[in-house]
Amino acid sequence: METQKENPITGREGSPIKLDVAANWTKNYRDKHPGETISQFFGKEILGKILAQENCLGIRFYYAHDKPLGSWQRFIVSVSNFILKVIGNIDGEKHLIITGVISDGNDQLSEKGPEEVAAAPTPGLMAVAAMANTIGEQSSPCPGSPGCPKNVLTGGN
Repeated sequence: METQKENPITGREGSPIKLDVAANWTKNYRDKHPGETISQFFGKEILGKILAQENCLGIRFYYAHDKPLGSWQRFIVSVSNFILKVIGNIDGEKHLIITGVISDGNDQLSEKGPEEVAAAPTPGLMAVAAMANTIGEQSSPCPGSPGCPKNVLTGGN
């Protein structure tokens, strides 16, 4: 008898995050990576196309770079990472924060936390507005989480 393998991806991954936590984490990133890109924007058309694909349960965001490092550069990066983590005691988990964006380019931010949004009365415009201003964080970083693929984007071919 064949046992059915449980799919580690459900479509319910991700969780709301409070604005102050998201702001602190993005500041930490900017402090550790000065002068680097601090955010990416994807329009709803491409997100909708991806989400509309048959059996699609969400979107995974990858960190990527358009130019490869040479062997000497890889060595320097390894040494600098060692110095930062071991000698400088600079460590922490990298996060990708996602938020809705409105037509003028501004992020949809609300000072209300996830608990306040959940406690908002169901009927009424305020509850709908509060729900529209959800900020998200990565819930399943790869590698390290169930369901991480091994393909050309992950270096696993």
